[in-house]
Amino acid sequence: MAEYYSTLSGWIIPFTRAMDVCGIETDEAFIQCGIDPNSVKDPEARIGTQRFVELLDYCNKLRGTGDFSIQVGECFHPGMFHALGYAMMTSSTLKDALARIVTYKRVVSNACTLELSETNESLVLKMMVSTFDTTGRKVLSRAATETFMAIVVKFTRELLGINFHPQKLIIGYDKPADYSEYLSTFFNCDVEFSDGDSYLFFEKVHAEKYLTVANPMINGIHEKMLTDFLSRIDRHDLTYVIKNKIYEILPLGAPSQQEIAEKLGMSLRNLQRKLQEQDTCYKTILEDTRKSLTLDYIKQAHLSLSEIGYLVGFSSVGNFNRAFKRWTNSTPGEYRRQYISKK
Repeated sequence: MAEYYSTLSGWIIPFTRAMDVCGIETDEAFIQCGIDPNSVKDPEARIGTQRFVELLDYCNKLRGTGDFSIQVGECFHPGMFHALGYAMMTSSTLKDALARIVTYKRVVSNACTLELSETNESLVLKMMVSTFDTTGRKVLSRAATETFMAIVVKFTRELLGINFHPQKLIIGYDKPADYSEYLSTFFNCDVEFSDGDSYLFFEKVHAEKYLTVANPMINGIHEKMLTDFLSRIDRHDLTYVIKNKIYEILPLGAPSQQEIAEKLGMSLRNLQRKLQEQDTCYKTILEDTRKSLTLDYIKQAHLSLSEIGYLVGFSSVGNFNRAFKRWTNSTPGEYRRQYISKK
């Protein structure tokens, strides 16, 4: 069965604002593209991705300039990404914020896959757009890909300042015949077109700079909300469902695989089989969840190191310290001191 590609209803927010700025009648545009504007009243509603692709095309035709993607990007608001937007806005560094959108991108849409990688000088965000099984055509249009990249850069400017610009942008589509350099103007960097995937390059010095808006406590709350949200919108993805259960139980001690299976109403063998189908296992999920929570908690000065160990399910400080050393190659105390020194 072909996958249904959907996008979070929050995207209506910047689209509506951009249409207002451009003098486009919003109600008519939504009707023409089959979008219910009341969907924005439900922050967890999903809208078919193709509806937004059609809306971009509709607005670009009315404007006649081909740059409506940039108009949407300029109207970014963190609420459009549900809790993810606020988790990103309270991250410690730009690198942390981008890592969160990579991890939780299914909150935004399931129409693409994101990867974050590093070179000696750059942090690279890679966007791989899904294709339709029947035709092989990309689910997202060039304009939709431009919109997402513009949103990311606008968000980055909210964090680092309006003068920020990436190192380079690669759009994984053919260059349009009527291209008017609007991408170069907005991104203020070299722009390339190339059939394949899309890339956004950031200077490492910007990506690793500590952000004054960082708030580890609020960030941790939003991350838990995201995991819970994903377990609801993507119930067939057992990994997120298990993570949500682990979050609930962890302060009482690390739950066993048998305990999680019982909570989910599954046999242990069935749970193991389903996780194997997703190329993972319970031990990996538990380890990743504990590590993620620990790295959030350790940035919260009011929590002692022993309290953090307790909150992530370790029965002794020694076991917690050994696990932390395995995760980060440093002790909890060393890691916290390094974090404080960078602030």
